[in-house]
Amino acid sequence: MKYLQFFAMLMGILSISINTAGQRNTEGTITPKMLDQIKQSVDYNSNTKALINAISNDDIQKLALNRANEGKVDMYFSNRVNTKGITDQKSSGRCWLYTGLNVMRIQVIERNEMEGFELSQTYPFFWDQLEKANLFLEGIIQTADKPLDDKRVDWLLKNPIGDGGQWTGVVDIIEKYGLVPADIMPDNKNTESTRWMSRLLRRKLREQAIDLRLMQANGEKIKALQQQKVEMLGEIYRILVLSLGEPPAEFNWRYKKTNGDITTLTSYTPMSFYKDFVAVDLTDYVMFMNDPSREFNKLYEIDYDRHMYEGRNWLYINLPADDIKAFAKNSILGNEAMYFSCDVGKQLNRDKGTLDVNNYNYDDLFGVQFGMDKAERIQTFESGSSHGMALVAVDLDEHGNTRKWLLENSWGAKAGYNGFLVMTEAWFNEYMFRLVIRKKYVAEDILKILDTEPILLPPWDPMFAPEE
Repeated sequence: MKYLQFFAMLMGILSISINTAGQRNTEGTITPKMLDQIKQSVDYNSNTKALINAISNDDIQKLALNRANEGKVDMYFSNRVNTKGITDQKSSGRCWLYTGLNVMRIQVIERNEMEGFELSQTYPFFWDQLEKANLFLEGIIQTADKPLDDKRVDWLLKNPIGDGGQWTGVVDIIEKYGLVPADIMPDNKNTESTRWMSRLLRRKLREQAIDLRLMQANGEKIKALQQQKVEMLGEIYRILVLSLGEPPAEFNWRYKKTNGDITTLTSYTPMSFYKDFVAVDLTDYVMFMNDPSREFNKLYEIDYDRHMYEGRNWLYINLPADDIKAFAKNSILGNEAMYFSCDVGKQLNRDKGTLDVNNYNYDDLFGVQFGMDKAERIQTFESGSSHGMALVAVDLDEHGNTRKWLLENSWGAKAGYNGFLVMTEAWFNEYMFRLVIRKKYVAEDILKILDTEPILLPPWDPMFAPEE
């Protein structure tokens, strides 16, 4: 009987669909007449035929390379932060973590007179993944009574976990779990290539989400769901330990100084190492954004854009690019690098290591104008923050005006310009998004904005775009 009822219901739905389809408005369809008009946009002359042959048989970016722009960007900088070594995130989306740690390690190397040094990216990444899993499951518990097509539930299930992130995650994870040197918990296959581990974590978390929602539907209270969550996190922890190794609770470590001396072997916990040896106050920084689609000189917060349940949402002051540049220049002159994020894929010449709006000319190649400004690109999801790097140098002219900037990347020493990317002024204006800078380099009137009530944006806002 149930099958007959289901079949009758299905036939009714099909009948409604057929009737509805028969009444559709066809004014928007591509008719033969409209197609003839569209086809007139292509004149099949000899130039067009040559372009078809070239573009269909080669890489579009190579063909769009603007030879007239060659040699216009040099690699010299008037002011540069002292840096040592280039890191490599390999096939992972941990640039946010590399960038935050690279900004810190520059200070650690100089203060402790070290030949070289690298903080473990695997150690904080382990805790980042566990905390993100807990954040997701708590979100599922809090929305368990809502339908699957609820906007927040839909967003959660599409974004259960990932290896990307941003500055507030760096701060929260380190302040809770501390740090260790890279040789204490080095990278392995699954941190260098996070794809499979991330896939399995997402699969398991979505499965756990369904189980939690079923518990709620069956009348279980929130307390019971949260008790079940603890067992679920045990499964996540097991995947992480088997994939990344167990994080050390304590360790012994020493290093070689620039004068050749070997320091005394010292016992640390990750937290004592962070507080006593790294000793960088992560609360003494402010984050800026350049988003011309919204009002400047306002404080914004993105809901759920954080790495842990009790952590801080991404909070930033929206400023014009020129104001951000002025503060960035102050920091470099003070020999302090900054956390910088941008839409790195736009107009990037990987071979030369340059970021310049004139690197590629797609307009002339296709005879089609690509004309959106930065605000329009943000509003349509065409552009967003996709990669984090350390901003380490600025080139000033004789009047103190900025010409270009230097970014320490985490793609290895062979990528770009010896591991660095050179960014022009025009590119900074168009594709820079976030900058994290020590407060002492920022004007007092700007810092006062931090005391105002932030404008809360939803997690599906275009600005929610964790770096990879």
